[in-house]
Amino acid sequence: MLSALDPQPGCLIIDGTIGAGGHAEGILERSAPSGQLLGLDRDPVALPLALQRLERFGARLQLRQGSFRDLSAHAAALGWQAVDGILLDLGLSSMQLADPRRGFSFQSEGRLDMRFDPGQELEAAELVNRLPEPELASLIARYGEDPRARRIARAIVAARPLRTTTELAEVVARAVRSRGSRTHPATRTFQALRIAVNEELTALEQALPQAVELLKPGGRLVVIAFHSLEDRLVKRFCREASLSTEERPARLRRITRKPVRAELEELERNPRARSARLRAAEKIGPG
Repeated sequence: MLSALDPQPGCLIIDGTIGAGGHAEGILERSAPSGQLLGLDRDPVALPLALQRLERFGARLQLRQGSFRDLSAHAAALGWQAVDGILLDLGLSSMQLADPRRGFSFQSEGRLDMRFDPGQELEAAELVNRLPEPELASLIARYGEDPRARRIARAIVAARPLRTTTELAEVVARAVRSRGSRTHPATRTFQALRIAVNEELTALEQALPQAVELLKPGGRLVVIAFHSLEDRLVKRFCREASLSTEERPARLRRITRKPVRAELEELERNPRARSARLRAAEKIGPG
């Protein structure tokens, strides 16, 4: 990430998914003594954790609760008209996954929540218990890319109401018993519900054009995706933005033609990095 983003002293960087501040810490250390960072996160629980980790950087750090789908507005609020780098580390964080009260995981029992921002109204229970069967099947197929979506949706509707993560996982597992797979049968269903609840793909589609506009010439965009839907979207956007047409010149130069994956040493320390795919691009042309 640091190699692709290449933060320098005096730079302005936006971390659109600051979480507990791990990436931000590396960026602020690398850009000392004068680099500044704006950290965003939809999850209000993350911001105090990030502040605790990063408070030694003082005024070089700004934190705001909000979505990267509003990149331009958050930058404008600080008077930042152009920035040197933008990082988007997509999906959910380990701390969200580990808290059973958030409902992201079926490893522990919790209510069917899955909201990044607990202040929003829609939660997973609403989709699980109220969507008509065809719509639920479509959601699981589209966002979970699960070929068994119809069978899963049928089983969920038959078992309603479902109130907890473990109840939902058990219903899915009974419906699609799969042998020989290391992945739990409910993994794709949980992914699909989380993406839908938080409008993750819509937010990414809205953020990427804003990122290009905000970057200075030579500024870097770095995106870390954890499933194929996100990665394909980023890949397609960067490819199209790197092509010149009669209507517009190229806006990006792709730094990574293929996604960068975690190496074995990193995977041994952090098995959750196995799905991570990093892509990076550089702004070209006028600001």
